[in-house]
Amino acid sequence: MQTVVFNVEGMNCGGCVKNVTRILQGVPGVESAEVSLETASATVRFDPAITQPAALAAAVEDGGFDASL
Repeated sequence: MQTVVFNVEGMNCGGCVKNVTRILQGVPGVESAEVSLETASATVRFDPAITQPAALAAAVEDGGFDASL
């Protein structure tokens, strides 16, 4: 397993945090996702044989938020 932390812009409430968390947890290979409104970031633990950080960021962006590694 690997862990990546990336910035998530566009979140402004707890509902946004829940949405981003749900998006990340729905990506195959993700073991856990912790999203913080205070730091505007997401910490994701994932299996690199199944997914990659760029795919995680793309999933967040498809959900309407901006993500950068």
